[in-house]
Amino acid sequence: MTTDTPARLLHLLSLLQTPREWPGSELAERLRVSRRTVRRDIDRLRELGYPVQATMGADGGYRLVAGKAMPPLVLDDEEAVAIAVGLRAGAGHAVEGIEEASVRALAKLEQVLPSRLRRQVSTLQAATIPLTSGDGATIDPHTLTVMAGAATGQERLRFCYRSGDGSESKRLVEPHRLVSTGRRWYLVAYDLDRDAWRTFRVDRVSEPFATGARFAPRGLPSGNAAEFIRRSLNRFQERYRVVATFDAPAAFVAARLPSSLGAPEPVTDDDGRCRLDVTCTDSMEWLGIRLALVDCEFTVSEPPELVDFLAQLGGRASRATAGRGR
Repeated sequence: MTTDTPARLLHLLSLLQTPREWPGSELAERLRVSRRTVRRDIDRLRELGYPVQATMGADGGYRLVAGKAMPPLVLDDEEAVAIAVGLRAGAGHAVEGIEEASVRALAKLEQVLPSRLRRQVSTLQAATIPLTSGDGATIDPHTLTVMAGAATGQERLRFCYRSGDGSESKRLVEPHRLVSTGRRWYLVAYDLDRDAWRTFRVDRVSEPFATGARFAPRGLPSGNAAEFIRRSLNRFQERYRVVATFDAPAAFVAARLPSSLGAPEPVTDDDGRCRLDVTCTDSMEWLGIRLALVDCEFTVSEPPELVDFLAQLGGRASRATAGRGR
């Protein structure tokens, strides 16, 4: 039995912040206390201002709902709105470095935001247009938060899915994890209709709905979700070797390239230069532009297609400024 009341209350609050309803018996089992202790702890949270809703029934259930005000000792209104807007913007455009934890935080925050603050967040979101780079698709943050909540709460998820050839289908899955590759979000899930593990591009998902039906977690066939995504993408994408030499130190170049391209190595006979040698699956156009944005002189040795693309790009840039100064 857990005797540390403050620690137990924090654990209980963490469970309730997952967007689902928790039966009293399951909370008691998770906390290793009696149901009576769970009821007392729920009353303590309510006294602290956390809006915990109870449902009637043989077992009874609890969930954290939106209240009239933010719970105390968390965030004031301005901080809550600022964080929600920032998380929605970052998650919706798959900014590199945004992790699944950010989406979980957004799901928890939006669940307890009062309606007046939700309106402020929506108003700010609708009135701003982000400047994004790369070819990542825009994603509705609501889609991410529904998926994150279903994966965390181990609830089956329904959604409509549009495949690469444009065909549409309805899916019923057991969501495992969301994975960001920097420019796109993917869902790793067990497809119940196809009886197999699948990956889904989140920007092709619409109308996600958590069914409320619980499931027991399955073991992934290949370690973790990130590795599963990497292997899945490699099966369907053409791979090619990229060799480029930069007239700048390795640390300078690494800070200006996506981490997915790996780290450049210093040229042994010249500390001021470095070399990138990596196997890549990105589009040639995106890669060429990313290399050009490093802001230093560089030379590409392989592949020939990338050399040709950069030559054409340089020619177009020169012609675009040919009449300047006349």
